[in-house]
Amino acid sequence: MTPVTYHKPVLLNEAIRYLVTDPHGIYVDGTLGGGGHSAHILEHLSEKGRLFGIDQDDDALKVASERFRGEGRVSLIRGNFGYMDVLLPKETDGNLSGILLDLGVSSHQIDEPERGFSFQKDGPLDMRMGELQDLTAANIVNEYEYEALRDLFFTYGEERESARIARAIIRDRPLETTGQLRDTVSSVIPERFRNKSLARIFQALRIEVNSELNMLKRALEKGTALLREGGRFVTITYHSLEDRLCKHFFRYGNFEGKPVKNFYGDTITPLQNVTRKVVTASENEVAVNPRARSAKLRAAVKLQIDPDAGTGMGTGAADKSADAGTNHKSGKKGGAT
Repeated sequence: MTPVTYHKPVLLNEAIRYLVTDPHGIYVDGTLGGGGHSAHILEHLSEKGRLFGIDQDDDALKVASERFRGEGRVSLIRGNFGYMDVLLPKETDGNLSGILLDLGVSSHQIDEPERGFSFQKDGPLDMRMGELQDLTAANIVNEYEYEALRDLFFTYGEERESARIARAIIRDRPLETTGQLRDTVSSVIPERFRNKSLARIFQALRIEVNSELNMLKRALEKGTALLREGGRFVTITYHSLEDRLCKHFFRYGNFEGKPVKNFYGDTITPLQNVTRKVVTASENEVAVNPRARSAKLRAAVKLQIDPDAGTGMGTGAADKSADAGTNHKSGKKGGAT
């Protein structure tokens, strides 16, 4: 096994700027990884502050345990961030000052062939982010029917050639390694499009194996309930499917992107955007850390409950800071994207 390494935290300063508003508060890093973001959160907390780090990957927890050894403000939890409402102690319910989710695959997961995340390295078709679930990529490619495979690749991979690839997989079954899957996809995709199609297929399988979109939906809903009024929710996404869910939920409180209004025409939502325009990495950060190229950060604040407003939701807790609508790549202000 290769040494465990983790990527440089993406949008680190921006994430902390939007997340930490109370140095004495309780925060959750739902995607702990090697603890890069968590370490920076701690630097902005007082001795009374508290941080819970959640990860389903045992390797990540081992690395983080060493990193935060002796740090009494940190508690590490094994599990999926989608179940944070179950994993966190009861006293955090309604008392969290902030939640951070940095979504995507860790460098060490990609770099280890035996994890099966990369089509560039030969290994078993696994793709599990942790050992808490049984479903593997091998189960999917060898057991799903044609229609299920086709729809999976089209929906989660946004792959135009999903039907052709699904037929090729069924033709070549059984497939047990990433190399075999790569060869099968390559056999029906022209060379100039091959890498993009492979990336989409591997993304779709990874999402299905780990139930990533369902876990994100659950985390957004349950996490919002755990936040105190004025608490922040910050997400960093790497593809459009995740970003769309966060965008819609932060704006409308649902995943369909449809405003729900009360009798007075006011939008009913538990959150208000702090980043009115998506935050992206600067050119300097991308040059140093190419993984940041596709990263999109969004942040929202939990609204103050106003029993006299008729809606049950008010805007008193919304942050009115000067940089609330700033895109930190362009420095300009504008509407939501």
